Formats: sequence, C-alpha cells, structure tokens
Amino acid sequence: DVSILFGVKIILLRKSKNLSFSGAYKYYLILLPVLFLISNVFSKEIIIEPGENAHERLQEAMILMEEGDTLLIKSGYYSFEDGLSLDIDGVTVIGEGMDKTILDFKNQQSGAQGLLVTSNKVTLKDFAILDAKGDALKVIGAMGINMINLRTEWTGGPKSTNGAYGFYPVESEDVLIDGCVAIGASDAGIYVGQSKNIIVRNSIAQYNVAGIEIENSYYADVYNNLASHNTGGILIFDLPDLPQQGGHHIRVFENQSIDNDTDNFAPEGNIVGEVPRGTGIIIMANSDVEVFNNLMSGNGTVNLSIVSYSDETDDPNYYPHPKRIQVHNNTYGPAGFDPDINTGELAKTLFEISNGNMPDIFWDGIAPLSQLIFGQPEEEKLIISEDPDVTFLTISAIKYMMGFSNPTLTDINEFQGVINPLQPINIDDI
Repeated sequence: DVSILFGVKIILLRKSKNLSFSGAYKYYLILLPVLFLISNVFSKEIIIEPGENAHERLQEAMILMEEGDTLLIKSGYYSFEDGLSLDIDGVTVIGEGMDKTILDFKNQQSGAQGLLVTSNKVTLKDFAILDAKGDALKVIGAMGINMINLRTEWTGGPKSTNGAYGFYPVESEDVLIDGCVAIGASDAGIYVGQSKNIIVRNSIAQYNVAGIEIENSYYADVYNNLASHNTGGILIFDLPDLPQQGGHHIRVFENQSIDNDTDNFAPEGNIVGEVPRGTGIIIMANSDVEVFNNLMSGNGTVNLSIVSYSDETDDPNYYPHPKRIQVHNNTYGPAGFDPDINTGELAKTLFEISNGNMPDIFWDGIAPLSQLIFGQPEEEKLIISEDPDVTFLTISAIKYMMGFSNPTLTDINEFQGVINPLQPINIDDI
C-alpha cells in the first residue's frame, strides 16, 4: 500500500535526521500531494460494453477490481440470468445514466438480488436495475455506501411477486441515497434498516407498498424526496426481534408525500401489509423524530399517523411506543376522503372513532400503563406546532378501554410546545 510505504519512509527520515514529530509531520504534508498523485496513477478504469457474455465480463471485472478503481458500464441494455456481487473496498461502479445503462434481470434464474454489495466506501452511480428476482440492490454491512442517480424498477406494475426492496442497505453506516428512483417494490422502494448515519435525499419513490422506509436505524435525514402513488409514502418504523432496536434521531423534512393511492400488494405476512392505502407519513415506535416543512396531500386515509407497535411480541428489550416526536410547519392538503378500512387496523379504527371525519394528524394515544394513568414525562411528550386549521385526533386509551362514548381529543393546541430541532446528519466527503 502506497500510504504505508510513505509512512515508513517518514519514520525512517525522522530517525535518520533526528527530526521532531512536528518536523516529520511537515514532511508528510509536503509529500501528501505526491501520495495523492501516485495513488491515482495506480488506480485504473475498467470499461464494460454491451454484448455477449455481459454477465461473465461484468462479474469478472467486479472480482478483479482493486481499491481506487472505477468500473464504467457503457450505455446499453444488459440481460442477466444470475445476480451480481461486489466485495472490493473503495471502488466506483458507474454507468452513463439511469435511463441509458440498463441492467435487466427479468430472466434471472439464481441469486437473491440483482446486485449485492458487501464492501466499504463504494460508490454506485448512473445505472438502472430492472425486474430483479428478489431485491434489486442490497448492501450488507458497509461502512460508507453512496447510491447516486440510480433506478430500480419492476416494469410489470405493482405485483406481490415483485422483489421486496429496490434500495436495501442494512447493518451499514454512512449511507447516502441521492437522486435515485424506486418503482414497484412489494415492500419498500427505498429502505434503510438497522443502520446509522443516513441521508436519503432528492429521490423519487412511486408505486411501491412503502415509498421510503427507515427502520430500526439511528441518525437519518430524509429530505427533498417525492413519495407518490405508493400505498404509504414515508414510514419511520421500529420493530422487535432485530439486533438493532430503538430507532432514534430521524429528521423528515421538505418532502412531498402526495397522492399515495396504490392498493397494498405486499405478500401476506409482511408488516407493511398492514399499511392502509392512502397514508402519507407513519411514525411507529421511534423516538426523537422531527417532521417539518413537508407537503402531505391527496392521501385517502390520513396524512400523518403516529402510532405504537400493536402486535404481540416476546422481545423483552423492545419499546413499542413513540416518544419525543416533534411535528411543525408542514403543509396539509386533502386527505381522509377514501379510507382503506379493509387493510390492517389503523384506517378502520380511525374511521370508527372519528365517525368518518378523518383528521390530518392522528396519534393513537397508546403509552405504557403508568403513563396512561399518571401522564407522560414532559420530555417525552408529542409536540405539534401547526396552523390552526390543521385537524388532529387522538384517543384517550383509558376512556376507550372503559367504553366511554367519546374517548377522543381533537384540540391540537394541547400539544403546543417548544421545538428543539435535531442536529443535521453529516457524512464525511459529502
């Protein structure tokens, strides 16, 4: 490794010339540009063009790449019967545009995804993955993954037989999804799970069950995205029985979650199969979530829902209730005009307790029993700061369980409070 050789030379120089540490460091600063130039000389560009044996040539290139290399996939149509995999750190795979470099997996016979990445500091840019047998682009355990101007799509429209995920980074850190398009996933178009330090921005998610989903993750910014014509637009979920739990510090801002009107087509048994058609944003069982400056409109069930995880679980470490949620300065358009009461319990329950007068914002009001009796701690309370014409509904769980005729609360002013903005997410070199 060139950097190691330079480090050794500096140590030897320091010894031979009796230099101080600061003196050796000055030498290092002088030599650093040279190191950069030499490292660039040793890196190379590999070019793949359409034609026969495209899978073999592309997979071989991904195996033989070395750190610093760039793999350029030229414009054209590439058909695959097997999945691709990449396990080399510090490389770039780039096409010539998400509508020009097309990786088509509709004839895929083997592999659980179109492209699997298991390495660090990887950049993927400017190509499309179509009709993968399973997930389109899966990333596992990466320390640094950039997905830029990519498209994943199942071209036959919404079907339960489509792959579950378009973009699917899990157990990763420093995740960037920027300028991407996700269409037709039977679970989530853009999904980030059990990860940390995440940015999802400038992207489009359409005709998926969940457009964008952040699950069991820490420190995420989701902004300037369009989520439309999904079942649910943006989901911030935390689930039990996973190695990383307690999702927290998520900012959702400057997005458009609009016209989410696709019937739920998730395979039976999937948790997102309970999401009703026409949901703008759902926050479930996370803490420290800030939702602001978004446009939510045209969602037939409800624009914004804040709920607890309601299924039974034996996980002793799981906390199923949301806390420290802040909602402010959003814009709300028409919603609740076509509630999907046949999918899951959310829409059905809300429709019943609201007598069909569906609100813009719904909180299910569920908390630990001690908090239902004595009240939530001040630092955990839901805070809402919206225009007076924004409608709101929550349930008094105690009154609901005791059979009171009107167990609801609709005065949004009772949830006013001081907004404490969360800190932005930073990823090195971005």
